[in-house]
Amino acid sequence: MDGYLRLQRRMLLSTVCATALAVPITALWFDLPTAFSLLVGALAGLLYLRLLARSVTRFGVETKGVGKAQLLVPVVLVVAAARLPVLEILPAVLGFLLYKPALIVQAVLDT
Repeated sequence: MDGYLRLQRRMLLSTVCATALAVPITALWFDLPTAFSLLVGALAGLLYLRLLARSVTRFGVETKGVGKAQLLVPVVLVVAAARLPVLEILPAVLGFLLYKPALIVQAVLDT
């Protein structure tokens, strides 16, 4: 279990690093509202990853299935981006997906 917790921390840290790299580049390349949307999406991705990790940790010990609460995060993000004029949908979704390259980097580093 200790190895899983270390992996979980590394995934969250690499997602934060990817966000810390992507948001300033987006602000320089595009504009601040786009970078803000990317940041909001990345924070939603971190929340999703954390909820998923917590659900996996409890799997088999307390429950027999993986929770569905984390599935609300992308839905709320897209609805918020569609309703709020300050958020742009595409950068928010791309920000949400920033956790995926972090997972790929961790998989490559572990092999």
